Amino acid sequence: MLNSSFDAIVPMLCVVLSALASMAAEAFRRKGEKMPIGGLGVVGLVAAGASTVILWNRNTTSFGVIAGDNFGLFVTGILVIVGLLTFFFSSSVLERNDLPRGEYYTLILFSISGMMMMATATDLLVIFIALEVMSLAVYVLTGLRRDDPRATEAAFKYFLLGAFSSAFFLYGIALTYGLTGSTRLDRIGTFLAAQALTGSPMILIAMGLLIVGFAFKISAVPFHMWTPDAYEGAPAIVTGFMSTGVKAAAFAAFARVFLSSFEPFSADWVPVLSVIAVATMIVGTVVGVAQTNLKRMLAYSSIAHGGYLLVGLVSANQVGKAAILFYLLAYAVTNLAAFGVIALLGSHDRGNDELNDYKGLWQSHPALAALMTVSLLSLGGLPPTAGFIGKWYIFSAAVSAGYYGLAIIGMLTSVISVFFYLRVVVMMYMADRDGAAVPATVSRLAMTALTVAIIAIFVLGILPTPILTLAAQSIATIF
Repeated sequence: MLNSSFDAIVPMLCVVLSALASMAAEAFRRKGEKMPIGGLGVVGLVAAGASTVILWNRNTTSFGVIAGDNFGLFVTGILVIVGLLTFFFSSSVLERNDLPRGEYYTLILFSISGMMMMATATDLLVIFIALEVMSLAVYVLTGLRRDDPRATEAAFKYFLLGAFSSAFFLYGIALTYGLTGSTRLDRIGTFLAAQALTGSPMILIAMGLLIVGFAFKISAVPFHMWTPDAYEGAPAIVTGFMSTGVKAAAFAAFARVFLSSFEPFSADWVPVLSVIAVATMIVGTVVGVAQTNLKRMLAYSSIAHGGYLLVGLVSANQVGKAAILFYLLAYAVTNLAAFGVIALLGSHDRGNDELNDYKGLWQSHPALAALMTVSLLSLGGLPPTAGFIGKWYIFSAAVSAGYYGLAIIGMLTSVISVFFYLRVVVMMYMADRDGAAVPATVSRLAMTALTVAIIAIFVLGILPTPILTLAAQSIATIF
């Protein structure tokens, strides 16, 4: 049994050790030899999940900067699910697309460790370090197909814009430290509570810089420019991973910083986030309608979903706070399932990610067509799926908090978004394949993972109360 001062870091330690084991296995692997490197990652993720369950309700702290509270553990659980589903989809995809297994699995695991640290950190500098650990791994994953110019361009753009946003975030941390004398969130909150009536311009500037850093990671408008190119250029399985894991970690840190430390100045940052939420929902939906590439369409869908999550953050009541966690879980399993189908249908020479590639999919792969349909309907927020419940509680929170405009815009954009989701369904069921390439055979493991994800979508949509209650209890431990 580890000393209690180390307990809070056990989940991420399990992931880091499995990443190191994967890296060592790849280093000692003979050329042409097949080694179950992915299995090492699965073991690490399962161990992280088990330790998360063991640490539940213990509220431990490591070194004063990593909190093992239920909020961080809930997000850690989401990240474990994201990692396991990604690994289960990856095996056949890596072989078919000739991607380096060792590098891929190691980078995924290091990225997840950064995400876990970001979700549990209670110090701005530790959040920044976690953000960089996560981001550097994702930059490399985006450009993993080194022979593809689109992947190289996407990784380069993502890296440059990411470095730019990190500079803003770091300047925000520096200003916050200069004003409060600490980077610890609890001490910052205590200081700002005493200064709530002063309205210092420097505090407002610091908050603005931190918002820019977080907004970039969640693909909020106008800091979303990297998203379509990165999503299209990266391998589909990597796109699914970063669209869910990065968003979950970034929103966890965003909520922890602004709903606790900067809560005394909510009257200043809430209007800013409200405007960003409106712009994000509208741009993500309107521009998404015009897309013909499915990965770019889902990129703009991801932007719009970031706007819905911002509505929950702005509402900041108990319903809204719990809805953020529930929505992150629902979105994770839904979006991973959608990108999992895209990845499984792709090949080394052909991505099969254009809308026309999905014509008549039900004729060649009826099971994949059905699973893709459920994922898209959940993203559109149709009952009885997890997406519907998530949006219902987000908009209910906005109405309860008096943000009627945000709720109305959210509902209208959600209705419009149904159009581009249903367009894919129409392609799959009401059009002939007209000579498009026949998709490859799907492995049993990947199909099982897809089925589990779809079952989760229905369970969360039909029986959401246990998870919502758990989410509300989790977020109540810190706010």
